[in-house]
Amino acid sequence: MKKLTAGVLVLVLSSSLAVANAQQTKKDSIKTQEIEGVVVTALGIKREKKSLGYSSQTLDAEKVNSVPTTNFINNLSGKVAGMEIKNNGNFGGSSNIVLRGAKSITGDNQALIVLDGVPIISGNLNSGDASRGRDGFDFGNATADIDPNNIESINVLKGAAATALYGSMAANGAVIITTKKGKRSKSLGLSINSTVSVGSMDKSTFPEYQKLYGAGYNGADSFISADVNGDGIPDTVAPTGDDASYGPAYNPNLLVYQWNAFVPGNPNFGKATPWVAAKNDPSKFFQKSLSFVNSFNLNGGDELNTYNLTFTNNNETGILPNSKLNKNMLSGNFSRKFADNFTVRTFLTFNDQTTVGRNSVGYNDNILTGFRQWWPLNVDILELRDEYFRTNKNYTWNMNAPLDGDLSAAFWNNPYWDRYQNYSSDDKTRLITGAELSYDVTKKFNILGRATVDYTSSKQELRKAVGSHAEEFGLAQADETSGYWVYDDMIIRQTYDLIGRYTWNVSDKFNALFVAGGQFMDQHQRSTENSTTGGLIIPGLYTVGNSRAYYPSIENNIRGQKSGVYAQASFDYDKYLFLEGTIRNDTSTALPKSNRNYTYFSLGSSFVFSELFKSSWLNFGKVRLSYAEVGNDMAFGRPGFFSSRGTVSGLPMADISNTYVDFDALKPERQKSWEVGLETSMFKRRVTLDVSLYKTNTKDLLFSVPQSPSTSYSFSLINAGETQNKGVEVALGIVPIKSSDFQWDINVNWSKNKNTVVALNQGRNNLQLASFQETTLNATVGEAYGTFRGTGFVYDANGNKVVDDDGHYLVATDRVLGNIQADWIGGVYNTFRYKNFSLGFLIDVKKGGSVYSLDQSYGGLTGIYAYSAGLNDLGNPVRNPLTNGPNSGGIILPGVKQDGRPNDVRIDASYAGGAYGTDAGIPQEAFIYDASYVKLREAKISYTLPSDLLKNTFIKGMTLSLLGQNLWIIHKNLPDADPEAGTSSGNIQGFQSGVMPSTRIYSFNVKLDF
Repeated sequence: MKKLTAGVLVLVLSSSLAVANAQQTKKDSIKTQEIEGVVVTALGIKREKKSLGYSSQTLDAEKVNSVPTTNFINNLSGKVAGMEIKNNGNFGGSSNIVLRGAKSITGDNQALIVLDGVPIISGNLNSGDASRGRDGFDFGNATADIDPNNIESINVLKGAAATALYGSMAANGAVIITTKKGKRSKSLGLSINSTVSVGSMDKSTFPEYQKLYGAGYNGADSFISADVNGDGIPDTVAPTGDDASYGPAYNPNLLVYQWNAFVPGNPNFGKATPWVAAKNDPSKFFQKSLSFVNSFNLNGGDELNTYNLTFTNNNETGILPNSKLNKNMLSGNFSRKFADNFTVRTFLTFNDQTTVGRNSVGYNDNILTGFRQWWPLNVDILELRDEYFRTNKNYTWNMNAPLDGDLSAAFWNNPYWDRYQNYSSDDKTRLITGAELSYDVTKKFNILGRATVDYTSSKQELRKAVGSHAEEFGLAQADETSGYWVYDDMIIRQTYDLIGRYTWNVSDKFNALFVAGGQFMDQHQRSTENSTTGGLIIPGLYTVGNSRAYYPSIENNIRGQKSGVYAQASFDYDKYLFLEGTIRNDTSTALPKSNRNYTYFSLGSSFVFSELFKSSWLNFGKVRLSYAEVGNDMAFGRPGFFSSRGTVSGLPMADISNTYVDFDALKPERQKSWEVGLETSMFKRRVTLDVSLYKTNTKDLLFSVPQSPSTSYSFSLINAGETQNKGVEVALGIVPIKSSDFQWDINVNWSKNKNTVVALNQGRNNLQLASFQETTLNATVGEAYGTFRGTGFVYDANGNKVVDDDGHYLVATDRVLGNIQADWIGGVYNTFRYKNFSLGFLIDVKKGGSVYSLDQSYGGLTGIYAYSAGLNDLGNPVRNPLTNGPNSGGIILPGVKQDGRPNDVRIDASYAGGAYGTDAGIPQEAFIYDASYVKLREAKISYTLPSDLLKNTFIKGMTLSLLGQNLWIIHKNLPDADPEAGTSSGNIQGFQSGVMPSTRIYSFNVKLDF
């Protein structure tokens, strides 16, 4: 526990330089006392936690980097009340981070990331289609560029009052990251941290296939009859054009010409083989993942200089074939004290990353969509592997017309062809660097100046090899059988800060702190997107120049500036009564001149009642109250801005926006937020409690609404509408057992947020955010943000589903089917320490919310799932025709007839679309699932060698650890997939189509200090 001198507010910037405390005279009798901790707040200012009028929650390095990850945000899941982290499971993919619910309808809802006092670029790098839940690739987000091995602590600021000094950038809360700093030492400090990890697919998040029926759509009538061997007798041929498993029942005595019988050189070429389930279903497509993370840290300093340098290499392969990621990260800082009152600090974060073979997402051209929706279960996945590596050609089970000699792919390539020929790759380089000067004008007045550059250059490439099946590809989005697509992006942000701080000790009991400053940010982004059109001329040459036709490129050149001036005044009386106010004015070029200047403020207070009401069991007690208003503007780049398309025949081409913008009428979104809280520490700090209640309303929302096409525009960008978030957060710490050798710590986080779309523009009750085949995601007035709408069941007064006279469900249109918002989220972290042993594990819980599974919708139609091939109530196979007399199949759908009698009408399930899936007349409500889960998110057991064993060696300390991530989904309601899995980070969540299975990871870690 830190000790500070009572009567002085502490203010330290990211340079770790404390504001000079007022000198106490000899007559002062102030004593040093324990406080409840020091935390890093907005602008990198360190404050006593008890003085804050708002909620903040701090995590130390152990909670952040205890398990290896490519994105440190993933390690915060379940550890912070009110923070919802969603790791979608994509290889090297992005993670969603939302604090206290979604506030903007179509704008950014992600929390701001602040690195050592500097807001950094943290958005995702994904294509627009992937971010909207469609096809594409998840290229990750910028938070992955921060090395978790170099993080010292994280403080999460959740409400508007906590982040008001950051302006509109932090309207969604902020994650304040403090990196490791150099420490004064007589010798060089060297640490080595090395981890090796092995991962495997979690089978509970992958389909449970039926093993009774093979390829086809028409049940027993799916086979093709043809004379294959030329003996004049019709042979039985598998329907290679049918991407479903609703075909004939398996029969080992039945010989069938399958896909491999038509591939020259295949061991089964020209042969009919037994009609049986494949020995190796698509689950065998996944391999073991392997990861090596090695980190080296140098730390040291003397009275004048301190330094810290960390280098980390992360090299890993994913569970998909030909997936690999290599990342090198260099982080460091250096400070020098030139005089007692003048210090300079420089800092650097450099990241270079190369990734090959990310998994595709969404519906089109996605291998996982095939495995989860459209697959013939008589096909052996490893035989497809062997065929690809034998020939290096696209021989696939899904041939167009093998009887006519056309072995080309109809809808699906050989999956190994996709992984080794049609792979994505991307390269990214990022540099965050800067310097700051701290000068004490007097012992009470400090000025700090800081300049920072945040630069990212990235390149993303997509390949489609000659011989692939035709699919939408490239800028023209034409059906292409080959091609190359490349996107180059550069973004640079320069940030300049000037901050003044003045400490005023009015009397022994009354103190004040004043902060004033300004910030200027200049951001410039240039991007170019090119692709071939009409296919590649020369196979294997992936350049835009190798195109059969020309299609203009897309170029963007966007620049924006934002400046802000702010002031903060903090007062305390006798260290138990605190009052604080802030005001900030921002000017943003993202808005018109008439509205680009906007002001907002915050007020906060806290009362430490334990200073007045002494009790033997109460160590600390505080109540807090705050109110804040904050603005939120748009992303830089004038709406409706033309995108350059290059030239055709020397003439310039451009895309015109389909959105009408009355730019001069736009204004910033406005957020108003209340918060009240209670913090206590009891029973010799064996019990700590932090409870928050909050309410946030965001008005003047910026979003596009549909309008009449007769105006030549499809949408209009306006300010309208309102959202509301209100909820409760609880952080509880308990130490049930504590002795000299053993201690058990329990940390519980729980939060409940109620999100409501209060209003849209006048006369509108619904705004569609995204469309997923037959289901849509919406902002619906009176409902939570992210409402699913589509076809639903018809229910009677008793809640029973109603069927028609034919035994099929009645269907209601345009029903609210659920929403993506959780009822509540929580986590429980247990830590046990016995002498040099430590054991910790995290249980992560989400209750409620909805997820729409297109995988289940189409997978039921095609008959790949086990539930579509069982026995009915008569004990007969459900896929038997209804005309089989005593052996009749079919099913009786649960429900009642329109007159209220129980349903007793049997429907045919012998063909695709008869009883299961989206084409069976079943409403989409059937494929909306409860997204709840209970997970053993991580576990760790460590042993630190006793110092006595190392005293005669050059090693100062050694710790050995066994680690686990995503070890067990204890409970979930969604079948065959992880409820967290999805396409990308961003606002469009809750949709599953060809999602990745989860990866269960086991790691071994060694930490050495020298």
